[in-house]
Amino acid sequence: MADTPSGNVLSASCPSRAALEVVGSKWALLIVPLLAQQPLRNNELLRQVGGISQKMLTQTLRELERHGLVQRIDHQSVPPHVEYRLTGLGQSLSEALVVIDRWAESNFAAVASARMAFDRRR
Repeated sequence: MADTPSGNVLSASCPSRAALEVVGSKWALLIVPLLAQQPLRNNELLRQVGGISQKMLTQTLRELERHGLVQRIDHQSVPPHVEYRLTGLGQSLSEALVVIDRWAESNFAAVASARMAFDRRR
């Protein structure tokens, strides 16, 4: 069995930085946990992710697909029926992102308070 190489995100030359960049995008942080619940069509994602434009949704889904996190399923029907679902890799990522989402929902007031206190000192 071959050893799996380990990464070091602190190293500028480590390829793990590319993975971190993809999963660290604002929209990926919202889309991946949403797709963990069930496969969704483009318009369903657009409705559920407040503030995202069609262009950004398309770009984000393509990036997630390119990196093996999302699978695009074209049912080859008329009218067109395309849905997106997480791959196994995407599912493993979603478990980590759900924790971040819950943290943000629980701590947004403390973060806003700290930001206001900091801004008042400036």
